[in-house]
Amino acid sequence: MRRAFVLLAALLLAATARAQAPALGVESVGLTVSDLERSVAFFRDVLTFELVATEEHEGPAHETLEGVFGLHTRVARLKLGDELLELTQYLAPEGRPIPLDSRSNDRWFQHVALIVSDMDQAYAVLREHRVRFASSAPQRLPDWNPNAGGIRAFYFKDEDGHVLEILSFPQGKGAPKWHELARGGRLFLGIDHTAIVVQDTERSLAFYRDVLGLTVAGASENYGTEQEHLNNVFGAHLRITALRGARGPGIEFLEYLAPSDGRPYPLDARANDLAHWETRLSVSALDGWEPKLRSADVRFVSARTVALGDAGQALLVRDPDGHALELHAPATRQ
Repeated sequence: MRRAFVLLAALLLAATARAQAPALGVESVGLTVSDLERSVAFFRDVLTFELVATEEHEGPAHETLEGVFGLHTRVARLKLGDELLELTQYLAPEGRPIPLDSRSNDRWFQHVALIVSDMDQAYAVLREHRVRFASSAPQRLPDWNPNAGGIRAFYFKDEDGHVLEILSFPQGKGAPKWHELARGGRLFLGIDHTAIVVQDTERSLAFYRDVLGLTVAGASENYGTEQEHLNNVFGAHLRITALRGARGPGIEFLEYLAPSDGRPYPLDARANDLAHWETRLSVSALDGWEPKLRSADVRFVSARTVALGDAGQALLVRDPDGHALELHAPATRQ
């Protein structure tokens, strides 16, 4: 009887979330860096991001939002095409570095996929700037895979060890905008998605689709030598699920069917650790979100919804695997 009641409650919550479609999309993706000037230079000079703005944050509101007492941060917002990336350096307190033995199947893994118009040329640029490899070399996914065949991809690292991806789509795959932009002569075009490792796709769908309201946009099952060398994980066999909001980059689940020895997100992880990524979802309003998320057993980073003045309201939570999501609502106009 209790199990039936819990199931009914979950179904009602999912129906409500879908009806309201509250998550408008991914507004930006953020990551914590150790040296803001160095990171801005890398993204601007190598990957051709445009620096949009810089600012500093401190005080109780931001301490409550990020769950880090005594913080003082410097933040840079950068743009590539239509998409935004946010870099945050903690002047105080400094967090921990990314573990040296991190692997692509550990569940703290996250990256952004940058679309390029020419993979060989983009790879040459990365080699010229002596980036650190995460893949052994660019990989072309095999034609036997109907959803991924012909896609070329390469993983590499920034100055702090965050994994990034360059990705090129053959004709007939990827959003039409990428093929249109490729004809404009630019090499680095924009951010297609952010990818996160999940333990259980169905559990993650229950949160991202049924609670947040994102839509499943595609799925694939990838394995073989190309996938192994892309992820640099021997025997990699992935179930991949792509979700989209009304706008912005997508969110892609990477569930490792094999090997299954990826390590969980550390329970003591904090926003000032360099392994911290933050995906910001824009919503029209945050009224009612806090009790809704608590009823779904979501883990909170913020103690409560935080008012940020002209910047609106925000709330930071973790998904079932520990990945951080910030729900952000604009300031209401009087």
